[in-house]
This record gives sequence, C-alpha cells and structure tokens, in this order.
Amino acid sequence: MSHPVILPRLVLERAWSASRRRTMSERIKEPFRLAPEGIKAMMALEASIRHSTLETSVREFVKLRASQINGCAFCLAMHARDARAQGESEMRLHLLAGWREATCYTPRERAALAWTEALTLLPQTRAPDADYAEIAAVFTEEERVQLTLLIGAINTWNRLQVGFRVAPALETAHAAA
Repeated sequence: MSHPVILPRLVLERAWSASRRRTMSERIKEPFRLAPEGIKAMMALEASIRHSTLETSVREFVKLRASQINGCAFCLAMHARDARAQGESEMRLHLLAGWREATCYTPRERAALAWTEALTLLPQTRAPDADYAEIAAVFTEEERVQLTLLIGAINTWNRLQVGFRVAPALETAHAAA
C-alpha cells in the first residue's frame, strides 16, 4: 500500500481550506504560506519516509499515536482518514490509545508505538533503553532512523497545527468518523 505523492501546494491548500470552518481562532492567517522553504523541506522528509521500508500501518499508527498524545485534532482527522483509505480496520483505530492492552498489533507496530511514546514524551521518558531494545529487535538500523525521523516529523506537524490553532473542517472530521 503506497501513499500518493502530495505536493506541498496541495498540502497547504488542504490545511487551509479545512481550517476555514473551525471553532478555534487561528493565530496567524495561513502560516504555512509564510515559510514555503521550510514546508518544502518537511514534504521532502515525508517523501523520504513514505519511500522507506516502514509498513503503511506502522507509519499511520505512529502519526495517530503522536497526534493523540499531542492533542492535534487536525492530524488525528487526517491520519485516521488516510489509514481507513489504506484499508485499516476500525477496531485497530479505536484501540490505538490502549495499544498496550490490545492484542491486534504486530510486534513491529508495538515497538514503533512504544518508541513513538518515548520520543513524543521525551522530557518525561528520556528514551529508555528498553524501548530502544524493542525497536532494535524488529527494525533494521536504517528503519530505526526512518522511524525516528517519522516521529520527529509528526511531532513537528502537530506543533505547527496546535500552535497555530489549525482545526479540521467539520465535514473533514465527520468524514473521518
């Protein structure tokens, strides 16, 4: 399952058309248009990760879990919709917040989720050796780097969306449900 290539312009249009009908007050009107080179760099990173050997389910679950922790409604709606489009089951999406108690995740997904939590909550966790050992057992060195880049990228997107108060449009949020 591959992701379609999304051009930076389309990402910007998607973000800002979705933000037109929201309940939060935006802090800067169209902030992504103010830093096009930075957004291009982020999109190049996204393309690199998309072309890695990380499974689609791992990539989408990492994005969703970090977005849950960070409270990013925009990213939660977008990545839930993307995961569904890739054929992900409703049950696995609903159980994601309680993944440690759920038995429906693969060893690679579980290791990636633990590493996502460790790095997203870095000040509290300090990236424990046990979590690193878990990813080292199931991911190659290259995949560990790609996974860590993915976690860094989604945390950056979350901080941009939450920081600038970008909310999903109501129809986008309803479509994701």
